Amino acid sequence: MHLLAVAALLALGVASTAALIATFEGPRVATRAAIATGRAAITSGKASGQVHAAVAPATGEFGTTWLVTHPDPGLDIRGQADILVDIGSRQILWEREPHLLRAPASLAKLITAMVVADLSPMDRDVGVTAQTDMDAAKLVEPASTVMGLSAGEVLTVRELLYGLFLRSGNDAAETLGAGIVSRDRFIDLMNQKAAELHMRDSHFTTPVGLDDPSMRTTPYDLALAAYAIATGYPKLLAISGAASITIPQSATHKEFTLVNYNKMVIPGNQYTYLGATGMKTAFTDDAGPCMVATAARGGRRLIAVVMHSDNFFTDATTLFDYGFSKPAREPA
Repeated sequence: MHLLAVAALLALGVASTAALIATFEGPRVATRAAIATGRAAITSGKASGQVHAAVAPATGEFGTTWLVTHPDPGLDIRGQADILVDIGSRQILWEREPHLLRAPASLAKLITAMVVADLSPMDRDVGVTAQTDMDAAKLVEPASTVMGLSAGEVLTVRELLYGLFLRSGNDAAETLGAGIVSRDRFIDLMNQKAAELHMRDSHFTTPVGLDDPSMRTTPYDLALAAYAIATGYPKLLAISGAASITIPQSATHKEFTLVNYNKMVIPGNQYTYLGATGMKTAFTDDAGPCMVATAARGGRRLIAVVMHSDNFFTDATTLFDYGFSKPAREPA
C-alpha cells in the first residue's frame, strides 16, 4: 500500500474489526450507453453542421450535456467510483461508475446532518446517554472516530454537528440520531430525506454509516446530498468546512478540541486546496477510503465524490482543477 494511503487511513481511523460483506450491484448500463450514444450523436452533428440544443436536467437530476459534448480528459483518478458536478449548471463534468452501489461509510452522516437540521434548531440541548447503539459504535471503530462524549453530558445540536463532521464522531451521530426523536423514527426520516433528494439507489440503516449489507449509496446519490447541503444548508456547509474548533468546557460538558479530518480545508499542509469549502471524509472496510468535497472559485462551485481511493485528497484536487479549468456556464 502507498505511504499516502497508510497516512490517510490512519488519519481517518481504520476499522479494527472485520466488516460485514456488502453486496453491490453493477453500474447502470443504460446510463453509460446513453452517454456514449449522445457523444456519437454530437460528433455526427458537428460533422453535418447541425446544432444540438442542451437539455436542462430534470429536478433532482444532474445533466449530462457536458459529458456528451466533451471527450474524456483521461484524468488520473484512483477512486473506483467517482463524480464531479458543477453546482451552478447542475452538469456532470466527469464520472466513473457513478451509479455503482457502494457502502456509504461515514458519508451517511451527510444525511444524518440534514435530518437533524430539519428537526431542530442549532441551539437545542441534547443529552448523551449510555445507550447500547452508541457504545457499539465506539467498540466497532477506534477512538479516533468518536468525538469523545461521555454519558450524562449535554451539548447543543451545533456542538454535536461539529463532532459529527470534523471528527466523524460516531458517538455524536448516535446521540443526534436518538436524542431528538426515537432512533427508529430518525432512520425512517433519513430514508425519507434520501427519497426527497431523488437518491434512488440509497438506503440507510444507521445514523453512523458502519458497514451493513442492506445499507448502500452511489457517487451520484452522494453528489445529490452534497448539492442539497451546498445550496440549502449553509450552516452545515460552514461547519463541515471549519479547519478546527475548540468547544470550551461548560457546566454540562468537558472541553472538546476538534481538528477536521478533511485536510483540504486546513491551511498549510500538502493537501490544502485553495477554495475548499467543506463536506466529509469516510472509511470502513467495505467502503474503503472515501470523501465528498466541495470547492468554490471565481463564482463557481463544484462537488467531487471519490469512493474507494488510496489517495482521495489528490483525486479530489485533480477533479477540482479540471472543473475549474473549464469556462463558467449559466445555470441550466
